[in-house]
Amino acid sequence: MADLDRVLVLAGGLSPEHEVSVQSGRRVAEALRRLGVEVQVTDVDSTLLDRLAEDPSQVVFPVLHGAAGEDGAIREILELVGVPYVGARPDACRLTYSKPAAKALLADRGVSTPRGVTLPKSAFHDLGAPALMTRLVDRLEPPLFVKPDKGGSAFGATPVSSRQDLSAALVSCFAYSDSALVEEQIRGTELAVGVVDTGDGPVALPPVEIVPDSGVYDYAARYTAGHTEFFCPARSAPELLHTATETALIAHRALGLRDFSRTDLIIDQDGRVTFLETNVAPGLTETSTFPMAAEAAGLDFAVVCREIAHQALLRG
Repeated sequence: MADLDRVLVLAGGLSPEHEVSVQSGRRVAEALRRLGVEVQVTDVDSTLLDRLAEDPSQVVFPVLHGAAGEDGAIREILELVGVPYVGARPDACRLTYSKPAAKALLADRGVSTPRGVTLPKSAFHDLGAPALMTRLVDRLEPPLFVKPDKGGSAFGATPVSSRQDLSAALVSCFAYSDSALVEEQIRGTELAVGVVDTGDGPVALPPVEIVPDSGVYDYAARYTAGHTEFFCPARSAPELLHTATETALIAHRALGLRDFSRTDLIIDQDGRVTFLETNVAPGLTETSTFPMAAEAAGLDFAVVCREIAHQALLRG
């Protein structure tokens, strides 16, 4: 069996999630080095292809967030070059990165999802924003949640408590995407459930309960220490947590993911577990939920990183 000796961590990118990716990449690199693996960290730029050709690493570990990092593009390039890499293949990335498509697939699997509508920016321009917004709030009464149809880290995502708030929420959303997903707002206990596969099949990690001080799990709440309280395992009833972990496993398998993922869910006041979205490149920073869940499961984060990188090497 081949030994894992060298890993190239891809971190940074040009998306608004650049800094999160840099922090994730730094943590992965430090973890692997602690186990004796030689690690290089690099951004995605015009030198990447030459670097891969001249000094190929055994495995590439992408921790790029947002476009290119999660939409399958960089994975397509790595497959063209023929370098093994950690994480989902391009087609699975594209499917998962599109929140409406992923949500529709999970709904077909019997998973509860929020009612919603996806509309491009052009529709508001061509059909008239006031009339279209009136139709939206008539169909989906506030409270609502508006977010880009693609993207992460809560950029452009805004809760809407009244009709008057919808316009500003859409403007914020369209700053990050050309299409908006407008959904009914599900209120309840917010959970993040990681899934990891180190070679024996996907396993769900303990659900992490997320309680932001502001009441909204936005960018600051995600990545500023002390702005959010986390409970792992979550404090919900065992049967609800079981449903949450099963839902995360259904999402991981149905979307065709591999190695690791994170699924975001909400348990409402009626005890219904609702799927929000799945992430193919979970944040791996000091305040990210995936490493917290791994630790709660008794796993060494560094060993998890090494094992999924080793799986990539064996696939290669």
